[in-house]
Amino acid sequence: TDIRMTGDGELVISHDETLSRLTPSDGNVEEMTRKEISKVRTDKGNKILFVDELAKWLSKHDGIYVEWEMKSGAYDDDKLREYCDKLYSIAMKNKPANSTYLFTSFDKRSLRMMRELHPEADLMLIIGKPLSEDCINQALEMDIKRLACNMGVTSRDMVKKAKQAGLIVSLWPGQSIEDFQLGVALGADALCCDKAVEVMEFAKKNMPWVKLEKHK
Repeated sequence: TDIRMTGDGELVISHDETLSRLTPSDGNVEEMTRKEISKVRTDKGNKILFVDELAKWLSKHDGIYVEWEMKSGAYDDDKLREYCDKLYSIAMKNKPANSTYLFTSFDKRSLRMMRELHPEADLMLIIGKPLSEDCINQALEMDIKRLACNMGVTSRDMVKKAKQAGLIVSLWPGQSIEDFQLGVALGADALCCDKAVEVMEFAKKNMPWVKLEKHK
């Protein structure tokens, strides 16, 4: 998930600042209201989800791994504080016992704010580079146990180093079955995947040694 805050303080799932890439609208998400966004449909006819709607659905499905990615790097301190507090409260209100909920971001400031407000939050630092010693050190300096890096050029040895340092490693992007296979071979603990159904079906049929199980 990629989460932004609307002009009226609602949390909406949107990767982009505007709606133009996926919908007929060119509105700026952070300037629009919930009522305005609720009227928009994607080019495929789907509604745009809000965080409270997704959290309500997830509350009925235990054992799910969710990354709540904070697209909040441009917010001032007051807005960021409001954003983090709302996101944590909505997401965690009815979290199933065996689901894994992570609050993730490329922006260190957002992660620090989430930790300040909610020390118990499970955080993950995302870095848009292959896994390296510098990436490992950045996570360790922030005392964050989860690290997500770009799969390209990441080596198996570096994944091992990160794990030896006590980190849980996630790799991305996952845009194909081949990406999934590579991530498994590199030893990642988690993989970001845009082709979840295709990967699940392929793994069950062709990779029986990969355990597809609920997160405890």
